[in-house]
Amino acid sequence: MDAMKKFLLGAGLGYILGAKAGRGRYEQLVRTYRRVVDHPMVQGAAGVARAKISEKVRRR
Repeated sequence: MDAMKKFLLGAGLGYILGAKAGRGRYEQLVRTYRRVVDHPMVQGAAGVARAKISEKVRRR
């Protein structure tokens, strides 16, 4: 029950802070996220991570 209260408190705070920041800040965060995710180095690292995870899963 305690974990649920913490989750709800965090969700509520996130909602309030997000509402105060406004749509412009949200759009800025989304643009930054997409720029990072689409970066070739991030894509390469994700590919390596996927391969390692896949290798570990196959071993079991």
